[in-house]
Amino acid sequence: MGSNGSARDHGVTGDGGVVDHHPDYDEADLRVGKPKTKAAGATAVAVSMNRSLRQMGLVRTGETLLELNKAEGFDCMSCAWPDPDPGHRHPAEFCENGAKAVAEEATTARVTPEFFAQYSIEDLASHSDYWLGKQGRITHPMIKRAGAAHYEPIEWAEAYRLIGAELNSLDSPDEAIFYTSGRASNEAAFAYQLFVRAFGTNNLPDCSNMCHESTSIALAESIGIGKASVVLDDVHDAELIVLQGHNPGTNHPRMLTHLETAKRNGAKILSINPLKEAGLLHFQNPQTPSGVLGRGTDLSDFHLQIRPRGDLALMQAIGSLLVEWDALDHEFLDEYTHGFAQWKDHVQRVDWDDVLQETGLTRAEITKAARMLADSKKTVFCWAMGLTQHRNAVAIIKEVCNVAFAQGNIGKPGAGLLPLRGHSNVQGDRTMGIWERPPQSFLDSLQEVFGFDPPRENGHDTVDSIRAMRDGKAKFFMSLGGNFVDAAPDSRVTAAAMQNTRMSVQLSTKLNRSHLVTGETAFILPVKGRTEKDVQASGPQYVSVEDSTCSVHASRGPLEPASPYLESETGIVTQIAHATLGDRYGLDWLAMRDDYAVIRRYIAAVVPGCEGYEVNVRRPGGFILPHPPRDERRFETQSSRAEFAVSPLEVMQVPERHLLLQTLRSHDQFNTTIYGLSDRYRGIEGGRRVVFMHHDDIAALGYDNGDMIDLITKWDDDDHVRYATDFRIVEYDIPRGTAAAYYPETNPLVPLDSTARGSNCPTSKSIVVRLEPAGTVRREHLGGEQKALGWDWTHKSDPQPHYLS
Repeated sequence: MGSNGSARDHGVTGDGGVVDHHPDYDEADLRVGKPKTKAAGATAVAVSMNRSLRQMGLVRTGETLLELNKAEGFDCMSCAWPDPDPGHRHPAEFCENGAKAVAEEATTARVTPEFFAQYSIEDLASHSDYWLGKQGRITHPMIKRAGAAHYEPIEWAEAYRLIGAELNSLDSPDEAIFYTSGRASNEAAFAYQLFVRAFGTNNLPDCSNMCHESTSIALAESIGIGKASVVLDDVHDAELIVLQGHNPGTNHPRMLTHLETAKRNGAKILSINPLKEAGLLHFQNPQTPSGVLGRGTDLSDFHLQIRPRGDLALMQAIGSLLVEWDALDHEFLDEYTHGFAQWKDHVQRVDWDDVLQETGLTRAEITKAARMLADSKKTVFCWAMGLTQHRNAVAIIKEVCNVAFAQGNIGKPGAGLLPLRGHSNVQGDRTMGIWERPPQSFLDSLQEVFGFDPPRENGHDTVDSIRAMRDGKAKFFMSLGGNFVDAAPDSRVTAAAMQNTRMSVQLSTKLNRSHLVTGETAFILPVKGRTEKDVQASGPQYVSVEDSTCSVHASRGPLEPASPYLESETGIVTQIAHATLGDRYGLDWLAMRDDYAVIRRYIAAVVPGCEGYEVNVRRPGGFILPHPPRDERRFETQSSRAEFAVSPLEVMQVPERHLLLQTLRSHDQFNTTIYGLSDRYRGIEGGRRVVFMHHDDIAALGYDNGDMIDLITKWDDDDHVRYATDFRIVEYDIPRGTAAAYYPETNPLVPLDSTARGSNCPTSKSIVVRLEPAGTVRREHLGGEQKALGWDWTHKSDPQPHYLS
């Protein structure tokens, strides 16, 4: 496998920055077909098996997929959808994207020291994220020394020594950033936060800061806990399920089976989303005869095609109608809530002209949706990124809570709040203490159990961590999994910030962009994956995770590790801690490395609801953490009641000839991992640089379907012009005045300072952009192929796409 030339030959920044073109596939091959109206399970099975067999082979495919999401098997590393009770699981308890995630991790391809000797960092930076991920599992710990062009292998002991020495050389512990991805196990996460706090900082940003932080804040203030108030049976028993701001067919496909169960039990489904996604409308279950041979199951009974960020106006309008019709649970309101009178007064004065402008809906549509809620005695509200990544996101989610409270839809069977976590253990990591602003009660428990007083000041979240690195206030960055550079907003600012550090450390299974945009010295520390056996000095180990409904269970991988030189996440964390802290505070890090039961005993002593953790987590199916609002309608809020919130309705004014852009995933990706180039439900094949637009907007702006354009935005608070270049316009059924495109390609458009009030979550679902003909950025803002903002760019022209009939 030879080098394909320098970075500059492939349209990449000269210092390993953000790739705006993909030399590994040709966007000219992009094909646009008709979007699908149903999620076809048989096709998903065929795609899953094809990918699995090609990447893993027959034997490994059987060894992994048959153990995936089983009581004695391993937990899927994809989304956090809950598992059924052990006695009700299918032989194939996985979805298409879960199978893809397993195939990516259990691939037989390998990235060896010889690979890194062959490819310089600049060579690797010229390739797409898709190509990087397809090279396979990293087999050895690697170091990029200061000024070096290549990574080279390093012994584990030396890596730990150098990392510990760098940490101990900092002027303050707050000069270090410790990021966590949402797939780290509970054991690794607990050890990580313990190490970081013993080191002396709360700088523990995580991926939740960029996705569901708005949920965590809103729910904590509304019900006293930032987690879902339902269990899986509540979904099955609901009379109405509201699917708001998410796409289950792509982002959590196993949910479709349970929506089908609910429909067969008599539930209705109200879907609310800017795009009419196939997975919202219809499902053909490959595990049932009717799904394979019949027409399958219609899901959504009514769809509201809302404008991005219009959900606050929608829920207030629905609330006003529920009040008008007296479709309220007065007993619940009187006994369990605070602030209802103020909220009632607020929604009774809602301005319907503002509502219709902000939502893009008609009054008749909103009234029909409200009638569905009024007719339901048991409603489950589900949401994801479509609600959490706006300037008013916290207010939106509080308004969802308001409507739920109005009808008593919390703390009873078949009803509740269900934020859909998009990463397999992001909720568990937060439970274990991965949070830059931990509750004082958690810190008190750490002090009581371990005998040291942890830092009490809040640390940096993701956005503030980028600012700290950019401004020279943070000099060390460590990432427990993930792909921080690609995942974070304002890609060019993030990349420059990372390059401003003295050392960056990445715990990873496979190559990604964050290995190429680094600190002066950089480490890649290869970890064992969820699919692999983990044997330590005390014997075989297992780890534990928590799903979206507070269910905690064990996970045990079936495969031999991809390389004998791999370490586990827990092993790496504890050994870095040992190299940095030694026996400070009497912490025996090597005992934790050798036997994870030691960590679980600490979890039981520190984390609320985890008493008897070792016994409970080993039960088939695990155990469910306590949740006071769900279990006993007890609310640990300021008033000790469910808190109604009054939020002013602000109508977003989009300038003339601009559009409101939302970023989203394709069907062939998981977060920043690109599995392939097929977004088949939306009709896109063979490429990713597309922008979905309404037919009338295309014409009004003077373009034709298929034209090539640049996307440009400017944040009010700075003079920085942000851009993403060379996108194809694709006509799509989307609200007027809005657009949609895939991330991470569009992350450069999301300003670092454009965040949700109260949560500091990036506003990736509502970015105001303008369109210019392709080449405008290069000509007017970059001065041909000259540097702009410290980045080099070259571009190639791609032919127009071929349109399928």
